Amino acid sequence: MMPQPRIAYQLYSARQEAARDLPAVLRALKEQDYDGVEFAGFHGHSAENIAGLLAESGLAVASSHVPLAELQQDAQAVIAFHRHIGCPYIAIPYLADEDRPGQPGFARLIAHIYRLGHLCREAGIQLLYHNHDFEFAPVSGMHGLDFLYDAIPADLLQTEIDTCWVRYAGVDPVEYLRKYAGRAPVVHMKDYVGRKGGTDSPYQLIGQESKAKAEQSAFAFRPLGRGIQELPALVRAAVAAGSKWLVVEQDDSPDMPPLKASAISIAELRKHL
Repeated sequence: MMPQPRIAYQLYSARQEAARDLPAVLRALKEQDYDGVEFAGFHGHSAENIAGLLAESGLAVASSHVPLAELQQDAQAVIAFHRHIGCPYIAIPYLADEDRPGQPGFARLIAHIYRLGHLCREAGIQLLYHNHDFEFAPVSGMHGLDFLYDAIPADLLQTEIDTCWVRYAGVDPVEYLRKYAGRAPVVHMKDYVGRKGGTDSPYQLIGQESKAKAEQSAFAFRPLGRGIQELPALVRAAVAAGSKWLVVEQDDSPDMPPLKASAISIAELRKHL
């Protein structure tokens, strides 16, 4: 039997609450039966403070999203911070337009990630790449995301497959998890309704807040089990792929407070583990 992955919560999903009172958010997540959290910034807290808050809450640190520009500016400082809090994975969360597959900066991006992967590995941290849908643009006859993973060895870069964006791109996320079995330690479990299209961007990203309301778009995020994702099949695929963490992420919660949505999502996800 494959080991069961643990469940974490991507704190960006409750970013406003975390910015106001991170300790309260961590306590609430522990009460909801989360095992850990994935950071997306630290809201001004030092590494010492974060380590203490994690110890107090009883939550583990699963991973951390760090903007590529921050890693490029001072990778050693970023790595030192994450080593101090015991973070095993650093994930590149998003790419600027000019660095995406099919754009002039994509080749340079691969070289940067290769270097960062080495620096992380030397420090005992694994570098991950978190996808959206734009990485499925074609590059040399394959998806750009596959090109990236082909170009960089698995010991330097592993996947953080976001199952929402894979499906949104028109690719089966179950098959994609199977494709990267053994290279998928952290998986984003995310549900949504709607389709690709419409005039509003679906992205709710760090520094990229959309002004559009979800109900005005063809696309809207939902708690797990309340959208179109086939959650049981996704969980089975992640377990079979050897994933260590399943991360609940809901970029936007238009219908209820984020920490109410988080409780719905983990209750649904626990049913399938």
